[in-house]
Amino acid sequence: MTIESYQDTYIQGQFADRIGGENYGKDTAIYKFEKIKRAKAAAKRDYPNVELIDMGIGEPDDMADAGIVAKLAEEATKLENRGYSDNGIPEFKTAAARYLQDVFAVDGMDPVTEIVHCIGSKPALAMLPTCFINPGDITIITVPGYPILGTHTKYLGGTVYTVELTEENNFLPDLNSIPEEVAYKAKLLYLNYPNNPTGASATREFFAEAIAWAKKYNVVIVHDAPYAALTYDGQKPLSFLSVPGAKDVGVELHSLSKSYNMTGWRIGFVAGNPLIVKAFSDVKDNNDSGQFIPIQKAAAYGLAHPEITESIAAKYSRRHEMLVAALNELGFKAKKPKGSFFLYVAAPKAVVGGPTFETAEDFAQYLIREKLISTVPWDDAGHYVRFSVTFEANDEAAEKAVISEIKARLGEVKFQF
Repeated sequence: MTIESYQDTYIQGQFADRIGGENYGKDTAIYKFEKIKRAKAAAKRDYPNVELIDMGIGEPDDMADAGIVAKLAEEATKLENRGYSDNGIPEFKTAAARYLQDVFAVDGMDPVTEIVHCIGSKPALAMLPTCFINPGDITIITVPGYPILGTHTKYLGGTVYTVELTEENNFLPDLNSIPEEVAYKAKLLYLNYPNNPTGASATREFFAEAIAWAKKYNVVIVHDAPYAALTYDGQKPLSFLSVPGAKDVGVELHSLSKSYNMTGWRIGFVAGNPLIVKAFSDVKDNNDSGQFIPIQKAAAYGLAHPEITESIAAKYSRRHEMLVAALNELGFKAKKPKGSFFLYVAAPKAVVGGPTFETAEDFAQYLIREKLISTVPWDDAGHYVRFSVTFEANDEAAEKAVISEIKARLGEVKFQF
């Protein structure tokens, strides 16, 4: 039977309101990433002999380090590693504490009470609201941004307040713009630096301001930091936890997906305030039975070798420089970010003598359908597109070829800004 057939049965009336209730599945709206997926399929169909350049996924294009893979293979053969890990093995948590100290100068983290592993940072973001949000409570998130914390806040009967990230404020949230009636009612504040999608980096001064703000209004800070070690041009990796007072107000989420090319491995950790870590661990214990122990041991190996990330960052830095130069020659106003693998660029208004773009989504659709270049549009706070420098290329020569091809395709027209 088709989905439509089942929509006529009692099952349709049983869905929870949080996902649409009796109208679940009947919404005809097409969401951004589905539009991108459909446009990519159409472009490939219409131009089968032209390679689509995918700069929208935001997923590492290379394998995990050979040492990490070898460690996984070695540990997977051991009988003692076959069972549940529950809230994580001491070896991984100890490695995480050392990593925070060695890479971010975060001293004195207790691996027993202040660190717990997670099966990637996305599930951790999904679970954290369960620790805090009651019906009517508020979570503050930034836009554009990653919506998971907000989605689960709504599932729990809470509400979401958004703060725009604007170029004028260096893509940092203006915390003073949050009304006091919202701040006093808020339970959670979500931060993410280096930022997805803007690529912006935070400063110690901003984190200190955020900590003081959180203490004033009794708000918990959740700092999502999967790109924290991917920094360029002398910018040192910065942890929220390295700023005095951070552990008093919140936690930081780290992931090996982006910094170690371990996206599908699903491993990360939550670190910070021991009471929050305990609450998250209790919720997590009722959601999963822990990541496979050999993956944790392989991840511990990776955390002990931060030079792996430094090599990955050098590649992304090189690609950023080439892409920024190419786009700027075509009239864009691109600026190389200090961190992450995302380049966030204002969308043009039109093609001279051609189509106009009312939104970034219009421009992104044009890029896919007419130039076979996939990006991600953002219209939350201005009209921007996000390029990801994780495109597939085996060496520097291949990287240059990809950038040259992008420049050639976009150079066939003149954009109006």
